[in-house]
Amino acid sequence: MFKRSLFLPLLILSLSCTLLFSACHQQTANNPRATTNSNTETLKLLYWQAPTILNPHLSTGFKDSEASRITLEPLASFNEKGELVPFLAAEIPTIENGGVARDGKSVTWKLKKDIKWSDGTPFTAKDVIATYNFITNPKTGSTSAGNYEIVKSVEAIDPHTVKITFKQVNPAWSLVFVGTEGMILPAHLYEKYSNETARQTPANLLPVGTGPYKVVEFKPGDTAVYEPNSFFREADKLGFQRIELKGGGDATSAARAVLQTEEADYAYNLQVEAKVLSDLEKAGQGRLISSFGSLIERVLFNFSDPNQATPEGERSSIKFPHPFLSDVKVREALSLAVDRDTIATQLYGITGKTTPNFIVMPSEYNSPNTSYEFNLEKAKKLLDDAGWKDSNGDGTRDKNGVEMKLVFQTTVNPLRQKTQEIIKQSLQAIGVGVELKTIDASIFFSSDPANDDTVEKFYADLQMYTTGNNSPDPKAYFKTFTCSEIPQKADGWSGDNYARYCNPEYDKLWQAFSQELNPEKRREIAIKMNDMLINDFVIIPLVHRADVVAISNSLSGFELTPWDRNTWNIKDWKRSK
Repeated sequence: MFKRSLFLPLLILSLSCTLLFSACHQQTANNPRATTNSNTETLKLLYWQAPTILNPHLSTGFKDSEASRITLEPLASFNEKGELVPFLAAEIPTIENGGVARDGKSVTWKLKKDIKWSDGTPFTAKDVIATYNFITNPKTGSTSAGNYEIVKSVEAIDPHTVKITFKQVNPAWSLVFVGTEGMILPAHLYEKYSNETARQTPANLLPVGTGPYKVVEFKPGDTAVYEPNSFFREADKLGFQRIELKGGGDATSAARAVLQTEEADYAYNLQVEAKVLSDLEKAGQGRLISSFGSLIERVLFNFSDPNQATPEGERSSIKFPHPFLSDVKVREALSLAVDRDTIATQLYGITGKTTPNFIVMPSEYNSPNTSYEFNLEKAKKLLDDAGWKDSNGDGTRDKNGVEMKLVFQTTVNPLRQKTQEIIKQSLQAIGVGVELKTIDASIFFSSDPANDDTVEKFYADLQMYTTGNNSPDPKAYFKTFTCSEIPQKADGWSGDNYARYCNPEYDKLWQAFSQELNPEKRREIAIKMNDMLINDFVIIPLVHRADVVAISNSLSGFELTPWDRNTWNIKDWKRSK
């Protein structure tokens, strides 16, 4: 994918140096880079899920956040050990240094001085405030808004000190302006777009950041090109003169490009069968790196009817409950018909393991109370008891004239398509009709309000994808199943509760979790929320997925953390000599 025709340029260069040997020799002596192979200065990143926007606050896709993270930074982020690491912050707030208020109602951040945006504009507290205003204005349709609803105010104490005051006690203060959903935007480019024009700003496609590299070219769904940010605080330590991010293809070809053909240095999100990855790695050109973080591949039920529409044309509306998935017995039956062990062992191998839980990391929040079962006979009986039987002999169960047929959608990926087939076969065995649908990941995770195939709109009955909590504190992750997070046409489809699940008891637990300062009590509440989602059969957790990437043997400095995107420390990536 990254191969270029180098024959003609090399021929011209060779002839030039032959005819002008002394001049060519003199240039080499004065510029050591002239003799350096361009591959040592160019970092090639391959994303089979191509980024479509470089503003992480307007996308639900990890691929967009990862591409954005090369140039944008938060105040701080969590490393693999769950320790906060400062980026734009001068220090991490604590109770001891006065940054975290003892009553849990505010946090004060001191910012690094002499930081500049990639266009030379000074970074100040004003940028933090502008980012908050952008995210929280309902008209922008920000996908990060949920984390900031608890914020009462963000004020500048001075140009390099920001105080965040919360509406109530907030033990999860580290969710705000931290990690993936905490990336800071430049005030001078976004202030006038903190409204319904949010998606129209040129900075969404050519962002100005404080990070190590700046975007010089971006073609959504295709390529992004970066060069060093000359204003970056450690510009002299950067490892590359150019970064080329290429999108498209599939996960297997992406892995091959790094592990076999050396066409790329890094391949993102390798959701590929374990045996295929193992065979590719044997070529010895690159290596696989994996980490079991918080990610789970799950099947989500739609609690609303995707086939009915409001007068305004809104489908999957909360006004129309699903004709059969609204019944917990039906959802339980479908869960019983999913062979998770086969999916985990035959498809994922060492890169995935079964889990009965919604939350798998940190381990203290992992519930010991849940379990799963594959039992087709039990599933059939549940459907019989619920009144769903094949009354017309067409092989599909029905009730009151409604056929139990569903559309099961996910992104285009060979491993996911094989998972779909395994699930389809079992569901058909219990009398459920299944139509499989696949959507390109750049569309599925685009958050584009104009597109009907996004994960938010969920115009299907079942959908499958991977996500997890982006922080050791799972408050925001649990919030995705509260009633207020249901995406609707009225809010620009910006909510994260794609299932349209609404349970006041769950919401009460979430409110209690959000304000509880005692760690042990918070753990107990978290487990109750997890168990409620599992026992209500809101989702079917399939596998606890490892985050698997491939990197070139020549690449060093790479470090995975489950709490940020893989490019979080790209300033440290180097080409080994």
